[in-house]
This record gives sequence, C-alpha cells and structure tokens, in this order.
Amino acid sequence: MEALYTDDQIFIPIISDYGFKATFGNEANTLFLRKALQALIKSEIPIKEVKFDKNTFEGITQDSRSGIFDLACTDENDNHFIVEMQYGDAPNFVQRMKFYTLHKFNAMVKKGKFDYSTLAKIYCVGILANNINTYEDYHNVSNLRNEKGELIDDQMTFVTVELEKFILQEIDCQTNLEKLIYTMRTIHTFTQPTQFPKFWDEDWLKVAIDELDSRKMTPDEKASLEMLIARNAESVKAESRKIKEARDLENLLVKTATVKKALLKGLDLQTVAEITDTSMDFVKSVLQQFSLS
Repeated sequence: MEALYTDDQIFIPIISDYGFKATFGNEANTLFLRKALQALIKSEIPIKEVKFDKNTFEGITQDSRSGIFDLACTDENDNHFIVEMQYGDAPNFVQRMKFYTLHKFNAMVKKGKFDYSTLAKIYCVGILANNINTYEDYHNVSNLRNEKGELIDDQMTFVTVELEKFILQEIDCQTNLEKLIYTMRTIHTFTQPTQFPKFWDEDWLKVAIDELDSRKMTPDEKASLEMLIARNAESVKAESRKIKEARDLENLLVKTATVKKALLKGLDLQTVAEITDTSMDFVKSVLQQFSLS
C-alpha cells in the first residue's frame, strides 16, 4: 500500500511518521486517539482520558530500519495501550508485539504488583499497511484461548489491522472501526473536497483530518514534510531489500542442502538437477563444494 505524499494530495498519509504523530500522537487533543483505541479494541466503554507514557518506549519513535512508529499510553482505568504502526514489510511483526507487551507486563510485576489477579490490562495494537496473516479478516483481536476457542485470559490483548485487506466503500462504513480504517486507508488519495466522506464531519475524525490537511501548512513545513516522507520511503525500500536478500540466502541454503542429500544417495547429476529443480551448473557447484569439504 503506497502512502507517499505528492503535490496534488490534500491530506498527508496517516501511515507516515508525520501523519502518525499528528493524529495518534496528538497530545494537545486526544479525542481521536481515545475514540480510535475504543474502536480498535471493540469496547463499548468510552475512554475518557489518556496519558502518554514516555518512560517505557520514550514516547513516539521511528525505527528507520523498517518504518515502524510506536506510542504507549494509559487510560483513566490504568489500562495500558501500545500502538505500533508499520508501513513496510514486517515478517516478524507479531514477535515485536509480544516483546513490547511482555516488557510492559514484566515492568508491572517488578513494581511490586505480585497479585496477578489485579494486574492492569495491556492492549497491543498493530496497524500494518501490508498483510502478515493468512486469514481474510482485516481486523483481529486475540487473547489466550484453548483449543476450543474458549477464553483463558484477557489480561493481554493483541489487535492487528491489515489495511491492505480492507475493501469497504464509504457507503458501507457504519461502525467507528470501519470509519477509522477507511480513513486511514484512503485519506491521502483524496484530491477534491467534493470527494470527502460525510462521516468526516464527526468531531473525533475531524480532529485528525484537520491535522493532516496540507493546505494549512506553510511552504517550509511542506518542504520538511516531503523530505521526511522521502527519507522514510528510502528506509522502507532498504529494509525490503534486506528481507529479500535474507530470504534468497535461506532458499539457497535449502536448495544446497537438498542437492547434497541427493548426491549422497548416489544419484547422477542430471537426475539431481531434475528432482531439485536446479540447473546442472548449480548441481556441479554443490558437488565441487561437497568434494572440497
């Protein structure tokens, strides 16, 4: 999913460093964040207040290696929220979510809260431009459950949103979750005010949308934004290349091991090449390495 800013766009992508900080990380007005979190965790209970936690994750940060932005906050009931936004490839994103959540869990225990039944709830929310799961749903809420799907514990909740899987049109968006994901998925594609969805007039969305309106930016702010987004895009491309190189190396090692195994069984080179779907030159190179070793 492309989220780069161009001159003909009215709005800055939410899935960008600037967009994430201006919306989810808006400390001056947390209405959007509170409504978004309530929608993402599918709670019927409004979140009245949030306090940004800058001690655990040092506030909002960017991992320039993979285009990750994160924030941590706590509501008035001591529920903890971790929000991760990822616009590049993320083959190990779930592991990162577990790391952050368990880090938060361990920090609670270390503070002397050894009565596990009273531990605050932790919600880890991952919003991704690309897909990481094999199932079709764009929004998933996960807890610890048994093989029958029965809930064992909900002290830690993992929420994933894969924007690429969201296909609803404006007319189909009825819930706050659908309106939120539609906005995140499409806001940077609008070029005319006549295209704007009607539900963008709702207070909580308007707070975020106003922050993303490039028409309200000075020329210097626009220039800084364009440089920032270009730098982030290069970071994502570099990380994608690293991931591809790692996968290519893994495939090479697997093919090499398969060819060696076939050679050890005494099969001729042509047969080995055919059953391993490799070239004769590759088989000969593996044979040479095998002979030398």
